[in-house]
Amino acid sequence: MTYEVAIRAEAALGEGPTWDADAGRLLWIDILGSRVHSYDPVSGRRTVRTTDQHVGAAKPRAGGGLVLNLRDGVGLLDPDESFRWLHRDPVPGRRANDAAVAPDGTLWTGTMRYDEAPGGGTLSRVTGDGSVEVVLDDVAVSNGTGWSPDGRLMYYIDSPTRRVDVFDFVDGRPVDRRPLAEIEDGAGFPDGLTVDADGCVWVALWEGGAVRRYTPDGELDRVIDLPVPRITACAFGGADLTDLYITTARTDLRSPHPLAGSVLVLPGAGKGLTQPAFTG
Repeated sequence: MTYEVAIRAEAALGEGPTWDADAGRLLWIDILGSRVHSYDPVSGRRTVRTTDQHVGAAKPRAGGGLVLNLRDGVGLLDPDESFRWLHRDPVPGRRANDAAVAPDGTLWTGTMRYDEAPGGGTLSRVTGDGSVEVVLDDVAVSNGTGWSPDGRLMYYIDSPTRRVDVFDFVDGRPVDRRPLAEIEDGAGFPDGLTVDADGCVWVALWEGGAVRRYTPDGELDRVIDLPVPRITACAFGGADLTDLYITTARTDLRSPHPLAGSVLVLPGAGKGLTQPAFTG
């Protein structure tokens, strides 16, 4: 399977690819560049919006606009581009990281300390009225989160553990945490993830230069090698949800690969799931 360059860029920490089905566009962010990007693969049109602080994720909202996982909390961009805070909770030394929208339309937001200290991060559930529930409070680097096609399982990555964990998802809450897969030494660290229509989990490997696909039983059944070492996240997009978009990073690299910070794509890689919008 051969990759293509979807967007040539030099993002410091490209992350969070998300297909906005209603708008027919890919959303992605540069966390350390404080930028929210969009890309229409049909017209080639690209937009960029600068945020006032580091942004960990940008997801579509039901009815239009975006929800942003920001350094100091969760904010809303309305369709007219106006901004307002939904929940503000600044913690010195902490920033937002990856986020995902659950089947019920709630936002699951991750945080981490800038120094990546163990226990410094959280995973929280945020509702449309701004209510926040901390679900995991002993996290180092909160990263990929996703759900099985039937919504009965939740997958989660705390990168330094080198594991992809799975929970039963019961009444909107994760229970019975257990490992689905472990990343061996020398293969990098698991970062972002996405789940396909077959229930398989695709995992981006930071410092691993690859994306892996694991079956629902945790078996490794596909490895996509890429030229950039810092692969951050992946998501299916395009009109048929068959193209796998992959974000990359170039932060702190002395001699980054020419494509580091770009968005890559694997056309026809599989079949993705339509992602729910945040109901807020």
